[in-house]
Parts: sequence; C-alpha cells; structure tokens
Amino acid sequence: MIRINLLGRNRPKATRTAVPIEATLQYVLLAIALVVSIGILYGHYLLMDRENVQVVAHIQKQMGEKARLEQLKAQVENFEKQKAVLQQRISTIEQLQRNRTGGQELLEAIANTVSRTDTLWLTSVDLKGGALTINGSAGSINAVANYITQLKRSGYFQQVEIKESHQDDANKAVEIFNFTLTAQFGLPQTEGAPMTTSPAEATPAASTPPAGKPGKS
Repeated sequence: MIRINLLGRNRPKATRTAVPIEATLQYVLLAIALVVSIGILYGHYLLMDRENVQVVAHIQKQMGEKARLEQLKAQVENFEKQKAVLQQRISTIEQLQRNRTGGQELLEAIANTVSRTDTLWLTSVDLKGGALTINGSAGSINAVANYITQLKRSGYFQQVEIKESHQDDANKAVEIFNFTLTAQFGLPQTEGAPMTTSPAEATPAASTPPAGKPGKS
C-alpha cells in the first residue's frame, strides 16, 4: 500500500540500541565453552565406550579360559583315577609275582641252603600252598642250627621253626640227628620292601639247644 506524507515532514528513522562488545564477547565465549564441553563429554563417552568394549572382551576371554581350565581339570582327574587303577593292578601283579611259589625256585632255594651246610641232607620236602615241611638228617645239632640260619638268610623262607629234633637210635656207631622244620616259602621282597625276618631271626643258633644227645622234643 502507498503512503503519502501530507505534512511534508521527514519521517524519523528508528534508532537501534547498541549492544556492548563485552556482552557479545561473553556470549561468544559461552558458546565456545559449551561446544568444547560437549566435545570433551563426547570424547570421554567414546573413551569409556571403548574401554567397556575391551572389558567385555576381556571377561569373555577369561570365561573361555576358565572353561578350558575346567575341562583340563576334569581330564587330569580322570587320568589320576586311571593311574590309580593301573597302579593298583600293577601292585597286585607284583604281589602275586612275589608270592608265587614255583617248583623251580623252591628246588633251587633248598639246594643252595643245603649246599652251604655241612653234614646235612634232606629226606623229604612237602609244600602245601606256601607252608613248607622239611624232614632231614644231620651229623650234629649244630648243623641243623646252621641250616635254619641259611634258610632265613636266603630270603625265600620266613617263619622258620624247628618242630622236632632227636638222635637216631637205629645206628649207634654214628651220631645222626633227625629233624623236622616248618617254614613259609615265597619269593624275596623287592628292593625297598620291609624285611620279613627280624635281626634276631638272622642270628645263627641263638636259641637252638647245645650240641649233644637231645631226646625227643
């Protein structure tokens, strides 16, 4: 719409209020500070987010390692059980091997003990299970005592005991003693196993009767 100035005067111009420079500067600084703060907060958020991702990945890795170790533990426990079973079987086999009473070992052991004793011979040997009964004759009671010592020292005979010893009256010209021994026969213990005979048992002729002409016991 066209306006006509009828008064002929100039229309006054609208004045603008001047804005102080300090206020403008404050606004600018405030805006800059706001932008910087937002940038710092955003950077901190990104940093924390990356650390969170790393922590989650580390936890997952540790959980996987824990599962692997638990599996290894189960395998080790299974191996230990198998080892115990095998060890028990081996011990049983070794025990049976030590306790077996073969005829060849018996004959060799008896032959070795007799050969180490003078004026002594055997008349019969009876083995039932591990129980051994030995009958024989000797030229003196000391020979019988020495034979008992040889049996104990051989390692094949335990619990050696003399059951009977008497002079043979059938032949007056020669002094002969008939005897009966009992013992337990078994293979010697392996190295490191406890001794089956005590030191007192290994002492020769400590508890045997003196030489002479004993009667029937």
